Amino acid sequence: MRRREFITLLGGAAAWPVATHAQQRALPVVGYVSVAGNAPERERAFRQGLGEAGYTEGRNVTVEYHILDGKFDRLPAVMDDLARRRVAVIAATGTAPALAARAATTTIPIAFTVGQDPVKLGLVASLARPGGNATGFNLFTQETQAKRLSLLHELVPKAIRVGVLVNPTNAATTEPTLREVREAAPALGLQIQVVNASTIGEINAAFAALVREHADALFVTSDAFFTSRRVQLATLGTRDRIPAASFEREFPVAGGLMSYGTELRDAWRQVGVYTGNILKGTKPAELPVQQAVKFELVINRGTATLLGIEVPPQLLALADEVIE
Repeated sequence: MRRREFITLLGGAAAWPVATHAQQRALPVVGYVSVAGNAPERERAFRQGLGEAGYTEGRNVTVEYHILDGKFDRLPAVMDDLARRRVAVIAATGTAPALAARAATTTIPIAFTVGQDPVKLGLVASLARPGGNATGFNLFTQETQAKRLSLLHELVPKAIRVGVLVNPTNAATTEPTLREVREAAPALGLQIQVVNASTIGEINAAFAALVREHADALFVTSDAFFTSRRVQLATLGTRDRIPAASFEREFPVAGGLMSYGTELRDAWRQVGVYTGNILKGTKPAELPVQQAVKFELVINRGTATLLGIEVPPQLLALADEVIE
């Protein structure tokens, strides 16, 4: 081999890692932001949706996971950083992340899940024609609060004093939830006791207050921090013999008594699909907001037995899943 050819070959070989690195850097970046920790099934559902849209992590997209584990105060800084770096899409899972993303950017596409009407939240102009840089999925979390309270009352008919666990650092969800619950309680003959918690220690203190005040049951509001602490909540509920209801299936799976709410796995999958569609070039303004159509009632009959509760046959018939 002639010397010039040998040098050229070496130069080309030396350039290969640089070219590969440049190719990796060229992958579009999606910023996935969730305040709920310990919920890997949601990330799996999101990746499934991405895959359905033709995107696989590491091959043609990079996903940065920002799992804040109940720390709502970190949202502005995370969103500002994603906006500054001009990521391709922000996947904002939850009402607070969606609002923080919208506050950080009016140009970077946002695919969201929210628990309330996104029009009233100011995220979109209308459901059919979002009109801006955001679209996604409405979980109808707020709209199901009264139904969940009613189902808890049906499961524990002797309960009169019901504790309502709220996270004061998550005002976007806490305030409308309390309005819904306070409006629904009198018709069911229930008295509401509000208890606050935004840390592990405060959850322990909240249960101590519930025991002290002789609460008959507990209504866990839809909150990402409570999702992260579902095992703690279920364990304390069983220990203190306080029947508890949450909004998500993961709670009775972890040992809580029951849940009623949107089938969340499909919602996260849909956000993944929308993220992929946006990466392909579809504008958020052209993607109508999807609305939840499937709701699920899950009852942990094993926990009911431990608490001395006999599940009514009509609830067993209604349940989408009964955990023994």
